[in-house]
Amino acid sequence: MTSNSEAGAPDPDTGETLTERAYLALEDLIVRLELAPGSVVSETMLSERLGIGRTPIREALQRLARERLVQILPRRGVIVSTIDVRAQLRLLELRREVERLVSRCAARRATPAERTRFGDLAKEFEAAADHGDDLHFMRVDREFNGLTLTAARNEFAADAMVTMQSLARRFWYHHYRQAADMPEAARLHAALARAIAAADERGAASALDALLDNIESFTRATVSADA
Repeated sequence: MTSNSEAGAPDPDTGETLTERAYLALEDLIVRLELAPGSVVSETMLSERLGIGRTPIREALQRLARERLVQILPRRGVIVSTIDVRAQLRLLELRREVERLVSRCAARRATPAERTRFGDLAKEFEAAADHGDDLHFMRVDREFNGLTLTAARNEFAADAMVTMQSLARRFWYHHYRQAADMPEAARLHAALARAIAAADERGAASALDALLDNIESFTRATVSADA
């Protein structure tokens, strides 16, 4: 049994707490559909699957519930949220406004070290595009999202974006084989990363709009792909 103090104590090697480790592992399982939409899970089952105590699992699930990836129902357990195209389109309305702000702030406020990393991530996005490597693209995208929020240095925008990003990644993973052009999406991400690296606020906003236009077209295409 993991104590509350152990759940919040950072690993001396990685700096991650057990709760953070549990969250990252569960978010990855949900986004990659290994925990299927609509499935019922329990703290005990997840604890055994990940080899992490129930306290950090419980805390991770509470965070995932705030991000709308799971629903915690008293006496019924935990249900992985279903995927809804219309909800995804509403999410994109908000995402376009908030993410434009975040991208411009990141372009303006990133440190030299962060700009270097944005340049590296642009190359990784292009490598994923060249090799058609969807899993690498998703992992690079996750780091890119986190770095953008850090570089923007606006905790209120970050709180709003964190709620959206996992839902967006899961939706993409669920539908991209039917309706998405992954190499094109990766190259659009690369253009945004390069604009931020170059401290180009206008370029970042423009690249972000091009990326979200692509994502919106993809989202709408899933309606006919599922028909």
